[in-house]
Amino acid sequence: MLVEFGEVSFAYPASAAPRARPFALSTLSFEIAAGEIVGVIGPNSSGKTTLIRLLTRVLEPAAGEIRLEGAPLRQIARTDLARRVAVVPQGTMPQFPFTVGELVLMGRYPHGPGRYFESPRDRTVAREAMEATGVLELADLPFDHLSGGERQRAVIARALAQEPRLLVLDEPTAHLDLRYQAEAAALLRRLNQERGMTILLVSHDLNLAAEVCDRLLLLAAGRLAATGVPEAVLDESLLVSVFGCEVIVDKSEATRRPVVRLTWRVDPPAASRGSAPTGKGVGDTR
Repeated sequence: MLVEFGEVSFAYPASAAPRARPFALSTLSFEIAAGEIVGVIGPNSSGKTTLIRLLTRVLEPAAGEIRLEGAPLRQIARTDLARRVAVVPQGTMPQFPFTVGELVLMGRYPHGPGRYFESPRDRTVAREAMEATGVLELADLPFDHLSGGERQRAVIARALAQEPRLLVLDEPTAHLDLRYQAEAAALLRRLNQERGMTILLVSHDLNLAAEVCDRLLLLAAGRLAATGVPEAVLDESLLVSVFGCEVIVDKSEATRRPVVRLTWRVDPPAASRGSAPTGKGVGDTR
């Protein structure tokens, strides 16, 4: 098993954010097998970001144990961890005075933290990462000059240059238009199928998660509400109880994967209440 969370708990100290609501992650247990794409979904403040921070040792569990390739995470040096786990954070740097090629080469740092110059192996791996993500032709361009979708692919290339066993993506399609959302989804599937890359995808987009992932983890208030294939987790009654809103779950005609749509009531103006029926609307979950 590549990743194992065993009865992991964590709580932010009250003094860390005195005005915020207290949050705790409680007895979280799950596994990620090599070669899987696993999605983490759930409402705001459900524990998705905390899970990533625990997996990358930004935070340490208060109880329980996290294991990576069978070894306790707490015993793995941070440089070694960076060679095994790469994170694509939510959003990209607004000001970054480097070229795409230089950015991607930064992903090689864990493989030679004491070196000042890249090796031939570093350049080869970086080139392969840029080819895999379709940004090789952009290598000499300033990162600041790229579109949102191009920036996202460049940041994924930097993560691939780490040669990780696990690629973690935090909201990879946030702020992207439909074209780049589709490109990002296709890229993740291709990396998984062609490279055997294990992927942990954190997303608010339930339909993206349903389309891309093999399994889903649904978090609610710091607990694991459900885990399983998308068809099992994206259940109407379960989603209603977790998200607190009405939804309709259909199936995609093309892929037969679940498609989640919001429903809402449109109340008539106050002056006409009682004389007109209440309407309903439907929309997607992005």
